[in-house]
Amino acid sequence: MIDTTAGFATRAIHFGYEPQDEHGALTPPMHLSSTFAFETAEAGGEMFAGTRPGHFYTRVSNPTNDLLERRLAALEGAEAGLAAASGMGAITAVMWTFLSPGDEVITDKTLYGCTFSFLRDGLSRFGITVTHVDLTDPQALIDAISPKTRIVYFETPANPNMRLVDIAEISTIARAAGARTVVDNTYATPLLTRPITLGADIVVHSATKYLGGHGDLIGGLVAGSAEDMTQVRVVGIKDMTGAAMSPFNAFLILRGLKTLQIRVERHCRSAMEVARYLEAHPAVSAVHYPGLDSFPQHELARRQMADFGGMIAFELDGGMTAGVTMMNRLNLIRRAVSLGDAESLVEHPASMTHATYTPEERLAHGISDGLVRLSVGLEDLADILADLTAALPDRLEAAT
Repeated sequence: MIDTTAGFATRAIHFGYEPQDEHGALTPPMHLSSTFAFETAEAGGEMFAGTRPGHFYTRVSNPTNDLLERRLAALEGAEAGLAAASGMGAITAVMWTFLSPGDEVITDKTLYGCTFSFLRDGLSRFGITVTHVDLTDPQALIDAISPKTRIVYFETPANPNMRLVDIAEISTIARAAGARTVVDNTYATPLLTRPITLGADIVVHSATKYLGGHGDLIGGLVAGSAEDMTQVRVVGIKDMTGAAMSPFNAFLILRGLKTLQIRVERHCRSAMEVARYLEAHPAVSAVHYPGLDSFPQHELARRQMADFGGMIAFELDGGMTAGVTMMNRLNLIRRAVSLGDAESLVEHPASMTHATYTPEERLAHGISDGLVRLSVGLEDLADILADLTAALPDRLEAAT
């Protein structure tokens, strides 16, 4: 059996599964069952009581999901993992588990639009205070944190503007105040950043993105201590949200993990070249990519990330109008939300993924109306650059 000392790709392919335990099947089987039979009534009662291991209902656990959960934990350096129906299912299950009326969440200024909406319009309805702080400045957290703070939450890199947060420093401050640090690691994946090893308590993922990798599923994953994951399972998933992952989707994510390292390495190589190309283009006014020397937090990226990811944010001289014109001229790169797929995808955050922000909120949270988000895919780099070249000719200025 492969253990946690094996290399990343080896764990992603083999961890937690022995073919001879399943009749020699090289690929782990799907357990497409909603419920599971008990050997005895006493055994069933013990499983419900939590004193006996086993599966009794897929909303709580399932053998296929269990393998995915253990494999993710091995990749993240965590004690345990948990599968959810979506990335938002993972985030909300964690929040509903550890928050009560009167508690506070401190979160960074920049968040994925649906996460922002859940915090602003969801949690606040139930007497939970949400405070946005510039977590790129640790002193801002020191000044804001209080005895009521239960969770410090952030993305790094942040969707869509690529802001980084120093995981180790923020986690140290939060822990000293008795708060949990929860990090959305979707952009980086455990190949590039492992927040648990840097001091965070819980990691969440939209597995829809790089972990699945093929744009054909919706899923979420959580990793953390065994005690915390048990709480999220029995409270956040079982009782509060019911956001259980389908075993079929768990099977697809397990398949995606097998190629995660080679895919992310290709995403990173191509994104670096695309970022350099955009930075040098006369129609582009700003490029936000952690791998560029010009990126304000480049040194933090070098310390915290093994590589710089496949996501780029950039702005054109003509603002929103120029960005929309450019996106409509693209042929190979698809106009679509989501990210981490084999296909290169481009979108306009202000009118799409982050439309839940008001214009004033976007301005306050660092999301300009002219920002374009590009997920660099696995196509040949020359073809990606050729598509961008055709969409960004000199005549763009005349069109705007």
